[in-house]
Amino acid sequence: MLDRITVRPEVFGGKPIIRDMRIAVEHVLAMLAAGETAATILEEYTFLEEEDVQACLVFAHRSLAGEQVHEHLAVW
Repeated sequence: MLDRITVRPEVFGGKPIIRDMRIAVEHVLAMLAAGETAATILEEYTFLEEEDVQACLVFAHRSLAGEQVHEHLAVW
């Protein structure tokens, strides 16, 4: 799942983004935390896929679990 998350130093200050697009993992997680459903997010952001939302959750979980997830991200 983490192969969907990438980092580009020139995009959002190097924050993790989804599939090298200009949407931050942080943004998707904030929408979920605010009560948006994955279905609603996918309707609003038609370029996202269900697996992208899942990858954001995997990223958040592994980060909180103490894994060094940034080491596994592709840097562009």
